[in-house]
Amino acid sequence: MADEPQKSEEVKRLVEAIKAFEAIEDDEACAIAVSQALAEWPEQQVKLRELRQGRVQALKAQGKTWKQIGQLLGGISAARAQQIGAGLSGAQRRKEEAKKLSAE
Repeated sequence: MADEPQKSEEVKRLVEAIKAFEAIEDDEACAIAVSQALAEWPEQQVKLRELRQGRVQALKAQGKTWKQIGQLLGGISAARAQQIGAGLSGAQRRKEEAKKLSAE
């Protein structure tokens, strides 16, 4: 795709790390290594979300619109960019929507 943004070096390294797991020939060693990585993932995912939220808030403070921020984040909607800035995950959004529906 010609319009697809260039991947950052950090993203390339993450993808390469996953490929390295795939390249482990020993099934036992691979299963153990992947399990160890997955055990670390929840904490790392939280850190990534917090990092993104802080940077989105900084972009907003610099005067960018939610629409511009959404475009920077891969073409997401302005509303979703605003939710990211507020720290709302998909699960939290679904809970809020469920609350609204049950209140009606």
